[in-house]
Amino acid sequence: MTARTTPDVGTAAVPLALVRRGDLVESVHHGHVVVLAPDGSVRLALGDPEVVIWPRSSLKPVQAVAMLRHGLDVDGERLALVCASHNAEPGHLDVVRDLLATAGLTEDDLQNTPDWPLHAEAAFAWRTEGHAGSSLTQNCSGKHAGMLATCRAAGWDTATYRDPAHPLQRAVVQAVTDLTGDVPAHTTVDGCGAPLLSTTLTGLARAFGRVAAAAAGADDGPEARVGRAMAAHPWHVGGTGRDVTAVMGAVPGLVAKDGADGVYAAGLPDGGAVALKVADGGGRPRAVVLAAALAVAGVDPAPLRDVAATPVLGHGRPVGAVGATFGPAAGGTGGGAA
Repeated sequence: MTARTTPDVGTAAVPLALVRRGDLVESVHHGHVVVLAPDGSVRLALGDPEVVIWPRSSLKPVQAVAMLRHGLDVDGERLALVCASHNAEPGHLDVVRDLLATAGLTEDDLQNTPDWPLHAEAAFAWRTEGHAGSSLTQNCSGKHAGMLATCRAAGWDTATYRDPAHPLQRAVVQAVTDLTGDVPAHTTVDGCGAPLLSTTLTGLARAFGRVAAAAAGADDGPEARVGRAMAAHPWHVGGTGRDVTAVMGAVPGLVAKDGADGVYAAGLPDGGAVALKVADGGGRPRAVVLAAALAVAGVDPAPLRDVAATPVLGHGRPVGAVGATFGPAAGGTGGGAA
């Protein structure tokens, strides 16, 4: 296990994606990528694979492992929602409500930051019905419902579950340390109000490789349960139009999770894994870079082409595309696997 601090994410960042409009490169996204082989060795490193980052919502599967270790007893759609940054479509909200009700809790117990649904149609419908942004419709409500249900199962106080000193949050620190191999060097508050722990980029990838490999085996432990729930219910992890849902649907057994400010991580059934951080925090190149990294990890690029397609529009029509600087279609303008 390692504890390490490094310069900020811009220091060693390298070009990961080129934005082409017509015959010119209009913009360049810099960042860091690591691809791990099934044995944990580094297959590809761009930028600094040991850069310390805030993994944001990509950490949710690891947080869910901590919850299962301490009494949360859900699987399938409900566990996938615990790991989700969901769109707050009606099917998502039904599962969050069910999670709370099963634990004898209500929406009023949620302490995540109120917000509108991520999905435009769901947000419009929610507003039309006269609702304000709420903790229920904020994309992390599944995680917070899971945290509350864990506290109820373990006999812990539910009113203080976001406190870094709470037994639940100490359990999360232990799970992050166990799965990433990193002792979290930094702690802050995530956008939803829960404590957020730092990891190295390699540590984040390592955690996803372990979760995905466990799910592919005969194990029934927390890591396996989390991986199986996510891979089997990708819509509940994201929702309509979300690339995290599409990429898990395209690659059997893949366990993937997007995170705010340009983070993505994914694990493969063989234990291989990838993680990336876009230095400018932008989401535009994430799917393109993820697809290129997965191709380096050995995934067939063909099923990833639609997921990665990120056209650049002129007057509503494609006049270019975002392409990765590495991988099978490096620098391409078609938005395929790279």
